[in-house]
This record gives sequence, structure tokens and C-alpha cells, in this order.
Amino acid sequence: MAWKRFLEEESERERDQFAVLDSYERGPRRPSQYRNGYYERDFVTRFGAIRLGIARTRGRSFLPRAIEKFQRRAPELALLIGEAFLRGISTRQVGRIVATMTGETVSAQTVSRLTRDLDEAVREFHQAPLKDEWAYLFLDGVNLKVRRPAGRQCVQMLVPYGVGQDKRRELLAFLRTKGESQADWEALLQDLYRRGLKGDKLLLIVTDGCPGLAAAIQTVYSRVAHQRCWVHKMRNILDKVRKRDHDAVKADAQAIYLADGRRQAEAAARAFCRRWRREYPTLVRQLERDLPDLLAFLRFPKHLWRKLRTTNIIERCFVEVRRRTRPMVCFVNVQSVDRIIYSIFQRFNLEWKTRTLRLFTQAA
Repeated sequence: MAWKRFLEEESERERDQFAVLDSYERGPRRPSQYRNGYYERDFVTRFGAIRLGIARTRGRSFLPRAIEKFQRRAPELALLIGEAFLRGISTRQVGRIVATMTGETVSAQTVSRLTRDLDEAVREFHQAPLKDEWAYLFLDGVNLKVRRPAGRQCVQMLVPYGVGQDKRRELLAFLRTKGESQADWEALLQDLYRRGLKGDKLLLIVTDGCPGLAAAIQTVYSRVAHQRCWVHKMRNILDKVRKRDHDAVKADAQAIYLADGRRQAEAAARAFCRRWRREYPTLVRQLERDLPDLLAFLRFPKHLWRKLRTTNIIERCFVEVRRRTRPMVCFVNVQSVDRIIYSIFQRFNLEWKTRTLRLFTQAA
């Protein structure tokens, strides 16, 4: 085919330029300059798999400039392999897909090697400076499984999601940890602070109610208001009540966060405590203790209440993380976890550049 002939001729020209003397010229020259025929090498291109005769001398070979020296597969196929992997297709299945398109089987090892090219991008993501322009910060974690010599183990990904008053949003970082202790969350928040998120414009931090996270916020962003997620709180409340009381407790608790204002919410909370204190004294004490953080969203414009009283905005991202990682069952190592999380987050951030949260533009 013409493409094969062109590449082989380019290889010959590069060898001849190196050798200087043509095949019939006599004269002193180094052994490495003597022509030494050809060797065959397979390449996968957008036109399919082709076998090229690569010209060589005794000292070196001459790949065509059109083909990168250390990249045997064309960029288009590298992108295909990476995209298929990120969509949760196994390395073995990716090889079969490429074989269907090109006629050449790509091994699972090759696919894994290509995905490791993401490592540098992951490092840059972790080190990129942050602008101190975010008004709302949503913090939560997601569990993933990693294969270890001792068996499968869970790793926790701690994630901050920033929203600005100019309706922009972005997943700012992620930190792989063994849990959600105060020290773990402090490490993430200190990293955000070091990279530039000083919190001068932060108005509210929304969390799932993790005690370690609440303590970490007081250490790093102590002046910022803290909102506990009502979805998590409702789950905690209902897990502690008898089945016969479930509906009544749920309705009374919902009346607190669905109130028309802070005064009404506090009145609904007092009514809840009066009604259920005898049946569930521990539950009531916990609600009274957490109430200030549960009602922090009421300080903001009413049209934002539904968005600010839960961590649903970041939980929706975790749904996509779980969907894309579920076919993988278990990651081989922690590096593979970082690559997939980075790639998913980058895709979200690119999409959000043109899909902003208009609701937040009225919050200034």
C-alpha cells in the first residue's frame, strides 16, 4: 500500500543520510556506517496494522520520522485504549476491541503501560495552584477497593467540590487515605490552603457530619460557617427509631429543614424534642447539639437552601465514580485508583466549563 511504501522509503533516506556514502562508494568509514539491510517491525496506525521494513546500519536502525520512536501505536489508538479503560472496560477486553479495529491484538500489559502515562498528569493536578475565589465548599468521601497481598482493602478518597458566586464549579482535589479521621481531613484542607485556597471568600462549608471533618474545619477554616448534610442526619435519626414510629419521626424532622425561616425551624425543632425526648432521649440530645450546624443554610438566600442543606451535589459525582469503577471490581494498586479518579474528575471539570450552576449567580 502507498502508506507502507512511503514510510519504508523515508526510513531508507534517513539511513542513507547517516551513512553518507552510497552503497557502491569505496573509502574509509566506521563499521557502524555500513548498511546492514532491514528488519521487520509491526505498527498499528489509523489505517490498520502494517508491517514495515526498517532500514539499518551495523550500528543503528532508522524509524521513519512519521512514527514516534518509542510509540508503536498511533495517538488515535492510544486515545481509544485510554478511553475504553476509563469507561470501566477490562484490559483484556480493550485488547479485543483494538484487535477488531486493526487486526492486531493488544496485550493487557500494553494497555496498562499506556494508562501509566496518566501519572504525570495526576501529579500536575495535585500541585496546580488554586484561586481563592470559591464561595461554597462541599466535602465528602468515597470508598474504593484495592487489591493487596493480604486481600482486598478499602481506600477512602476525600474530595472537595468548589462552587463560586459566578456559578462556576470544580472538583478541586482528591486525597487517598485509610479513613476519615481529623488528621486525614486536615491533610486535605491544609493542601488546599497551601495551594492558594485561603478561604477569604468562603461563605459555607457543607459536610456529611463526619466528626473528624468538623474538627478539621475548625483547625483550617475556623471562621467559615459549617452546614451538616440533612440527608445524612435523617438517615442517622431514622436508623435509631422503632418501625412503628418511623413515619411520624420522619415527618417531624422534615418539618425542621422545610420551615420557611430560622424562627420557624427552631420552633419545629423544639416541637420535635418535646414529642420524642421520652422515647429517644439520646437521639434528641444529638439533634439539639447539632442544630446550629444543621440550620446554617438558613443564613443564605432562600433559593439556595435546597442546594446548601445537603451534600447531594457532590454525591452525584460519586454515583458516576462508582458506575465507572464497578466493572473493574477491584484496583490492582493505589496508582490505578489515582489515575481513574483523576480522569473522571477531569472529564467533569471540562464539561462544567460550559455547564454552570446558574442558581448560584443570585447569591452574592
